[in-house]
Amino acid sequence: MNYSANINGIAYSVSYSDAFVNGTLIPLLRHLSQLHTEKGSRVLVMLAAPPGTGKSTLVSFLEYLAKSVIPDKRVQAVGMDGFHLRQEYLLTHTVEVNGEAIPMARIKGAPITFDLQALRTKIEEAAQGQICKWPHYDRQLHDPVDDAITIDADIVLIEGNYLLLDADGWRELSQYTDYTISLTADEEMLRSRLIGRKMKTGMMREDAEHFVAFSDMPNVRLCLDKTMKADLELSV
Repeated sequence: MNYSANINGIAYSVSYSDAFVNGTLIPLLRHLSQLHTEKGSRVLVMLAAPPGTGKSTLVSFLEYLAKSVIPDKRVQAVGMDGFHLRQEYLLTHTVEVNGEAIPMARIKGAPITFDLQALRTKIEEAAQGQICKWPHYDRQLHDPVDDAITIDADIVLIEGNYLLLDADGWRELSQYTDYTISLTADEEMLRSRLIGRKMKTGMMREDAEHFVAFSDMPNVRLCLDKTMKADLELSV
């Protein structure tokens, strides 16, 4: 099945096999619908995966697919990228890498470049079933847009790199969820995808390759090595 979506300001087109849709995604949606019926209130789902796995597109597709598979339940997909610290902050604050103090912007996407406390607060609000606001990240602006999304659905799918990270502060996020999903993929495939994504934002290939090697790939390896077990584990 072909699917096109605009994710954080960038257009994506993907194709999911019939086997994957019918054998995994449709049963997943039906399971989440049953969880909601049994619980009687909002179901919160976290999907964690390394950068470049297509997690944002996948949860967007699940939101789309749910309209025909479980039409009596409203499914909403959001991401944790809106909790990036603002670019101005990242440019004016430093972090030590290999003994050198560098602007945090050079490792943007690492766990330290997110506002973890704000993320936890919003996840807790969403888990309580509140109608709440959620930030959106715009890759063209390179900054979050506050309160851009209203969360009011029966089933909320939150995607992000570190939602199941086995590290202090991060591992506590899973206590708010009803169901967890993780994606894994080949490291070299992710590198290629990430370079392509950077080039879509206007970066020259050489600059994109350097940025991905220095900033993105350590995050990819962190996610591959330190993501906790999930209820559903998939490979892409």
